[in-house]
Amino acid sequence: MTPHRHFRASEIYSILNLGMGKRKPTRFSAAKAVKANARERVGQPKPSRVLAGAPRTGRQAKHKPKLEELIRQED
Repeated sequence: MTPHRHFRASEIYSILNLGMGKRKPTRFSAAKAVKANARERVGQPKPSRVLAGAPRTGRQAKHKPKLEELIRQED
């Protein structure tokens, strides 16, 4: 008598194939469809570039100067 096998010997056996179901189709997005249509007609937009303009001020612009600093600047 031959023993019963739970998997087929001729195919590659993987536990992932047994547990995974089918993927759901992605929902239609009108915004993505419009953008894709525009890319086909006009072309891909050019990548953005950083403009070297005014230097970044950082934290100094967010806070008022202290009284001591104002007095030092006047001298």
